[in-house]
Amino acid sequence: MGRYDRLSPLDSSFLHIEDLEAPMHIGALAVLEGGPFFDEHGAFRLAAVRDLVMSRLDLIPRFRRRLQHVPFGQGRPIWVDDPHFDIAYHVRLTALPSPGTREQLLTLCSRVQAGLLDRTRPLWELWFVEGLEGGHVALIQKTHHALVDGVSGVDVATVLLDFAPEPPATPTTDWQPEPVPSSANLFVDSIVERATQPAELGRSVRGALRRPREGMKRAGELARSFTTILDRHLFAPHTALNARVGRNRRLEAVRIHLDDVKAVRRSLGGTVNDVVLAAVAGALRRYFTGRGDPVDGLVLRALCPVSVRDDDERLHLGNRVSAMIVPLPVGIADPGTRFDALRSYTSDLKERRQAVGAAFLVDLTTYAAPTLLGAAARLVHRQPFVNVVVTNIPGPQVPLYLMGARMLEAYPIVPLARNLAVGVALFSYCGYVHLGVFGDPDALPDLAAFAAALDDSFAELAKIATDARG
Repeated sequence: MGRYDRLSPLDSSFLHIEDLEAPMHIGALAVLEGGPFFDEHGAFRLAAVRDLVMSRLDLIPRFRRRLQHVPFGQGRPIWVDDPHFDIAYHVRLTALPSPGTREQLLTLCSRVQAGLLDRTRPLWELWFVEGLEGGHVALIQKTHHALVDGVSGVDVATVLLDFAPEPPATPTTDWQPEPVPSSANLFVDSIVERATQPAELGRSVRGALRRPREGMKRAGELARSFTTILDRHLFAPHTALNARVGRNRRLEAVRIHLDDVKAVRRSLGGTVNDVVLAAVAGALRRYFTGRGDPVDGLVLRALCPVSVRDDDERLHLGNRVSAMIVPLPVGIADPGTRFDALRSYTSDLKERRQAVGAAFLVDLTTYAAPTLLGAAARLVHRQPFVNVVVTNIPGPQVPLYLMGARMLEAYPIVPLARNLAVGVALFSYCGYVHLGVFGDPDALPDLAAFAAALDDSFAELAKIATDARG
């Protein structure tokens, strides 16, 4: 049987739920110094950029691979080398009318992110943007969620960025694509694989029975984690955030000082994630109040992706992401009391290890037939369980460089589900927390108001921390 780079069940689900209204790629918008990107005549050094990207692709071989589907849907797709790989397709250059404003850049990024990636090619794109005010250059990134997850830290941007202005020498190798398997061989091998995998599950069960004490302990942990998922608050309240999503997208960018976030954590306790979630809860309260929507007693549910990747898997591709569903006490007016309630929620969820239970449910899909997996993925896409996605990605607190140009700002972008009209992604970098607020402007035409409310909510928490210090 052939050895294939087969998509995991979770990765496959991102393909099943994708359509024109719900692209399943993650993204980012970065702003960099412009000087090193231009030659002595003022022309953008596009060939040099493409050469740099090509020289780093040996570190992430999957980024030269495309999807190949199993005939008749009898197995999860595999990654195969793209014999027609063209770096010019994946690394592109565009421009704003100089001097391009921040508003124009956000609009351009939103349009780029709204389109689907071409499934006949490797599922990623980099768009460099010249013409920005201040002589800066922007980088718009798109990477399909099936290809890489944001927590593992392995994608094109990771291997391109350096910790020093002088990039290390990485000569391009003579890459030769591996032959693509025939449809007949792939079909037969997939059938055999499906027939043998349940045997592995059976061996795992028998192993647990031979170790009853360990098995009972594990079962108890899973039971406690499932109670946090399947509780009496299983369904999220319906709000404006859960409107049906269309094809348009809009990115709003917010930047706050990381020291302010840490000051709140030191003063009020909890974790940086607690501060972030409390700020989101406060922003949602401001946002709904501004719309005239009722907020008394309102508790929303936020989906917070977390990594369940082991330390020795940190540089492996493929999603090893689970999630916690965190209650957001939007109905509490006092920000200090709201923070305490939020911290109590997250502490309880961690104690009962909700993410472990969610990861176990995902792992079970390894043994599901692809047709059933696809149906389940589409059902979850119309889920009634959460109101908003909030993901926090830790980054380095020292400068990063691309071709010698320092990265100044970086805003992550989380994809939207069919009935989740907004997502909030945070990336801490070089003394700041960068918040990418990504949503459907048709469903939420006042998305900028929510972004402004986030800024105000963080400032409100920072003032509480300052007052507490006396």
